Formats: sequence, C-alpha cells, structure tokens
Amino acid sequence: MSNRRNFIKQLGGSAALLTAGSLKSFAAQEKEEQRILAWSKKYSANDKIRIAVIGMGIMGYNDLATAMKIPGVELVGCCDLYDGRLEHAKEIYGSNIVTTRHYEELLERKDIDAVIVATSDNWHSRISIEAMKKGKAVYSEKPIVHQFGQGWDVINAQKETGKTMQVGSQGISGIDYAKAKEMYQAGDIGVINSVEAVTNRQSALGAWQYTIPLDSSAQSVDWERYQMHQKNKTAYDENKFFRWRNYRDFGTGVAGDLFVHLLTGLHYIIGSKGPSKIYSIGGLTYWKDGRDTPDVMTSILEYPECKEHAAFQVALRVNFVSGEGDHSYTRITGSEGSLEMGWDGFTIKRNKMPKAPGIGGWDSFDTYPKAMQQKLMDAYNKRYSKADQEIPKLSDITYKTPDGYDSHADHFANFFNGVRTGSPVIEPPVFAFRAAAPCLACNESYFQNKVIGWDAENMKVL
Repeated sequence: MSNRRNFIKQLGGSAALLTAGSLKSFAAQEKEEQRILAWSKKYSANDKIRIAVIGMGIMGYNDLATAMKIPGVELVGCCDLYDGRLEHAKEIYGSNIVTTRHYEELLERKDIDAVIVATSDNWHSRISIEAMKKGKAVYSEKPIVHQFGQGWDVINAQKETGKTMQVGSQGISGIDYAKAKEMYQAGDIGVINSVEAVTNRQSALGAWQYTIPLDSSAQSVDWERYQMHQKNKTAYDENKFFRWRNYRDFGTGVAGDLFVHLLTGLHYIIGSKGPSKIYSIGGLTYWKDGRDTPDVMTSILEYPECKEHAAFQVALRVNFVSGEGDHSYTRITGSEGSLEMGWDGFTIKRNKMPKAPGIGGWDSFDTYPKAMQQKLMDAYNKRYSKADQEIPKLSDITYKTPDGYDSHADHFANFFNGVRTGSPVIEPPVFAFRAAAPCLACNESYFQNKVIGWDAENMKVL
C-alpha cells in the first residue's frame, strides 16, 4: 500500500488528469494505476511495438485507432481484400504504410512485432496460428474461432510459441468490471442462482445491413481469396463480403458476435469456466434479406455447481427488431441482490429476507378459526423478535466509470504490456475459448434443434 501511495504521488499531474472521482476499491485502484502507468511512460524508437492490421473493416479500423492511442505503438502495414479500405488506410495513416491483399506478406516482415486480426470470423484461428508461428504477438477479434475444432489448435499454437495472444472482448479490462468482480466476490448479492443477459437493437445498421461501396465487384474485392477455404465456392456476392456476419460460412451470427461479450463478462466476474448444457430457440423474423442466421434468438445455459460457484442458469437473448430500442445489460442475480452491468458501470440492488418467514397477508393464516389464528400469532411472536420480523433495509450501490473512460484502450494497453514483458494478458486463448465455445454451441443447438453438452473443464463437446 505504501508503494501504491508513492506511485500515485510521483505521477502527480498525470494521475489527476486520468482519474475521475474516488476509486475506493483495491481492484479499481489497481486498474486505474495500470492505466496511468501505461499512458504515462515514454518509449524510445528502439522500444516501440510495430503492428499490422489484418482486416480493415469496422473493427479493424476501430481497433487500430485505439491501439495507436497507446504510447510506444507504431503502424507498419494493413491488409484487406477490398482495395478501397487499403486506400483509406493510406489517407489516414500516410502513404508510407505497407498495404496488401496478402496477409502472409505482413507475417514475413521482420519489422512487425504484433498483428491485429479483425477479419471475418472464419479467418480468425488460421491467421492467428500462422502469425504466432511467424513470431508475432496476436490481438484477435472475438470469437477466437469459427468452429469448435479450432479451439485447441489456437491454444496449442500459443503454448508452443510462447507468443502473447489477447482476444478482443474488451469490456473485461474496464475498471467497472474489476469493481463488479470485487463486489461479487465479497458476497454483495449473496449466492448466485440466475443470470439474464440481453442485447436489443432496432435499426438496419444494428442488424448488420452495413453500407456497401459503389465500386463493389470481383475486381475491387479479392473474392477468390476470401472464400479459398470454403467447401462450396460461389460467384461474387457483395453481401457475403461486406455483411458477412449474417452468413454461417463466414460469421457466427448473433451468438458469436454478441453472446460472446455477455459470457466473457460473466465468466470474468464470477470466475466460471462455463456451462454444461446449452439449448437455443429463435428465428428469422424480420431481416429476411438473404441471411441464414436468426435475428431473434434465446439460449438457456446450465452452469453446474463447482468449486468456483453454485449452480445457476443463464438466459441469453438477442432481438434485432426490438420495439424497446437499443438496450443491453447483463443482470447477475443472487440470493440477496442483483448486479446489473451496463455500458459504463453497474448497479447493485440488494434485497434480503427477514429471519422470520412472515405470517398473515397472502397466507393460509386467514382461513383458520379465530382461536387458531391467535395461537399461531402468539407462537410466532414468541419465536421471532420484532427485529427478526423486519425486512432489512439495504441501499442500492451504483458505480459509474469516469467520463471519457475507454476500456478498449485499457484492453490494448494490457496486450502491449504482455508483448513487452511477457506478463499474462486478461483474455488469453483458454479464457477466450471457454467463452466462445458455449456461444458456438448455442448456434449448433439452434440449427440442430437439440441440447448440446459441453465439458467446460476440458473444453470439448460431449
């Protein structure tokens, strides 16, 4: 604690600029101090981490913009299969950066230390494995894999090469998640028994009908390379390239995109390895635009009792045509309260039962003869004191991250720290696969209309 106080004092003005409000918990302080350290240190030209981005779509551009905020990071090159995105990369980052349609060219370069893999889901594991074997650290967008069988390949490649790999469900790097984890472990909601995690959207863009460029063609897009590993190759389809999340051959639907975030956060807070049973229902109710994945989906996951937590159940839901509008949350409910995570913090509502079970009201008590009612009431008051009969009054707890706080930046800072020092990252392959695999199982359950069994400890389908 003495070192911690000295550390904050030494940083002086930097700390004042980067903190906002009091961070009373140890976990939140730790996160904030890591952030200050990462953003305050100066790096020489010889100590810079040189990166490349493979896949310059929405997340590619956003990941790169965030990565470049971290001190000591330099962009070398970008890869994409659409020429317009490479042209735009030069517009933003300068004509000197390397641009290519072939990611292998970037992996061969000695002046690249790490790559960001932000392609369609079907390329994640292949490029990540190749990159690590070429000596590159990897930041991969979630989900870590497209198919179950690819999980252990990525895990083993990381173990064999020893290269740092971080997966991009960035929320868990936030100080709000650190605080939520701390309060959950302190027992603020009692014993967990159920979880409800919801993502509602009501817009065409929210349903992945992204804008397609006017020059979309088999010439401006390397379609053959894009589908080179597909069993059933087709003629150029701009929707499957620019709106790939809607198609099973290239993406993983709402489960792989959105359920993964929900389970990643849950597993981080409660320390879980995952569920044992998964079942899904859903359908294509509104966005009938050629996609082959559902736009409304609900999955039920059973988490068994284990050393990390009590048994509980999870309900995951996505609705892409929700009249409620855009609204997302994860609510973890226990025996004495609930913890609801939002975009920029959380709220804990606490409710605890009195020691006395209660008598009268909506009860069979009033159906008995008057004499029996009096005897029951006398016995009840003798057994339970007035204090025992009162409902405990517990105030709600609200935690909000500082204005302008960016967990995405902290996620990258954590990754680059791992690249420099070899220290563990917050979302390595094993953790990421344990969150992604049950979401892939949600898809399998939906399409096969059956319950999927999952061995969370050994990470395999039963």
